[in-house]
Amino acid sequence: MVHWSMTMGELRTVMTEDLEIAYYDDGPADGAVAVLLHGFPYDVLSFQAVAPLLAERGIRSITPYLRGYGGTRFRKAATPRSGQQAAVGQDLLDLIDVLELQRPVVAGYDWGGRAACIAAAVRPERIAGLVTVGGYSIQDIASSVEPAAPMEEYRDWYQWYFNTDRGRAGLQANRDELCSLLWRLWSPEWADAGEAYTSSSPSLHNPDFVDVAVHSYRHRHRAADGDDRFDELEAFLAKSPPILVPTISLDALADGFGPDDSERDRKHFAGPFEVRRLKGIGHNVPQEAPLAFANAVADLLLRP
Repeated sequence: MVHWSMTMGELRTVMTEDLEIAYYDDGPADGAVAVLLHGFPYDVLSFQAVAPLLAERGIRSITPYLRGYGGTRFRKAATPRSGQQAAVGQDLLDLIDVLELQRPVVAGYDWGGRAACIAAAVRPERIAGLVTVGGYSIQDIASSVEPAAPMEEYRDWYQWYFNTDRGRAGLQANRDELCSLLWRLWSPEWADAGEAYTSSSPSLHNPDFVDVAVHSYRHRHRAADGDDRFDELEAFLAKSPPILVPTISLDALADGFGPDDSERDRKHFAGPFEVRRLKGIGHNVPQEAPLAFANAVADLLLRP
């Protein structure tokens, strides 16, 4: 199925075991491929300016809506609406398989960066390179009970909120007000954050958005069980597997969570690893700094 959009090229859908994934396909069909992955609570419009920059360099980009977002749908009502890291990572691996993508660069931030890190760790022979934001984002769930510094705990308020029945109800009833607030808090120097949110808002009204988001934040803090189909992958991720593929990590120095510092994660990257620091850029890196993001992807795909 193919639709047309004035902003992101062709919107297509593809079936995997669990999902009907909606994704944009931009650039030359025979070009080297990048898969671009958004985070919470964002959507594919994070890459609205990145995709044409890549197309100008002969790079094809595949930009999917994650589970619980936009036009992506679960195929079966009985499938658990899991948001755990293994589920999101497996979705990316399944997408690469079903589209028969040949050694793509995987590139993302937040949840999408985690999925990209997982794919790179699980199948280094199938992935040409990784663009991540803020370093190594595979979760160490076993250590999640250890307290962080008070300022970090304060910044994670929404995660503790979603671990309550009140928080789930609040996300359901007030998702636009709450998610717009998160955009503005996490990108304090991006003057257009609030206005930009309105364009992405419809994607968060997917019928599974609340269930997937709440499960993600409960699972990572050991307050909800995972889908047992992902137990083997979660066990692998629990070992904090090294990433072997060439990696560029972008550090957002104006992130509302506090400035990124990828250097502290260097030990997790066994292959070539470069850090690029982005002054004045907040959490939504590809939408705030599309040229820097596109350059990182192109430098991995088009390197000699």
